[in-house]
Amino acid sequence: MNPESSPSVAVVGPGAIGTTIAAVLHEVGRTPLLCGRTSRGHLALRDGDRLITIPGPIRTNPIQIDHPVDLVFLAVKATQIEAAAAWLAALTGPETVVCVLQNGVEQLERVAPHCPRGRIVPAIVWFPAQAQPDGSVRLRGDARLSLPDAPASRVIAEAMQGTRCFVELAADFKCLAWRKLLQNAVAGLMALTQRRSGMFGRSDISRLTLGYLQECLAVARAEGAELGDEVPQAILDKFQASPADMGTSILTDREAGRPLEWDIRNGVVSRRGQAHNIPTPISDVLVPLLAAASDGPG
Repeated sequence: MNPESSPSVAVVGPGAIGTTIAAVLHEVGRTPLLCGRTSRGHLALRDGDRLITIPGPIRTNPIQIDHPVDLVFLAVKATQIEAAAAWLAALTGPETVVCVLQNGVEQLERVAPHCPRGRIVPAIVWFPAQAQPDGSVRLRGDARLSLPDAPASRVIAEAMQGTRCFVELAADFKCLAWRKLLQNAVAGLMALTQRRSGMFGRSDISRLTLGYLQECLAVARAEGAELGDEVPQAILDKFQASPADMGTSILTDREAGRPLEWDIRNGVVSRRGQAHNIPTPISDVLVPLLAAASDGPG
């Protein structure tokens, strides 16, 4: 695809995930419009020894937008959707595709009230990207997205064509989304302990993790996700095989004293479990603790 024929693209929320998407687009000559809360002249992505600089400026006021774009990557946290509503209003028209780069299985329900004009596509983000103290972002794996196999998803796949971010159009998107949710739910344990992936080497934590994942798996299956019995152990194996200092976004937010995405990552298991009359005893302990760690008081 030539840059001249590329769709116009905006990234709302240039954090770790948004910066990664902006960087892979910039590498192939499709630098997106950058929209966020903090004015900066550029973004920076570190991938091994490589440093990719994405030119700004970062727009900080939706009034600066005078026409809609073809594609919006919404990369704000689920706790920030309402704050991003003005950006969505300014950037979207009836044909705009809004790719929601957020955790959870409820992107459509949560974003739709704040985006009445765009075509919303949920995405599963599989790559680890972490914000660094100097403001740059460190990419610690291959960039990959999974999207539902639908017409609007093809707009996203076309925009990403030729970049080093692999885009998968998945017929089994619900299964993949719930599998990623199980992985994200376990990361809540890292936020509570304020420890990184090395903690999963402890036998007591591994037992707790497997018990929690079995609970989450039962809820996922009740929701229609066809996931096998091997999934809990495979997820634990992945955490145990990660570098001991590997963090996650919910841990980063916990360390910074920011609100946590506890409801979309953990609360959803309790809520959906209750709807299906499935006991969730571990969730019923973890969720109040995560909510208090996020929202207080105290």
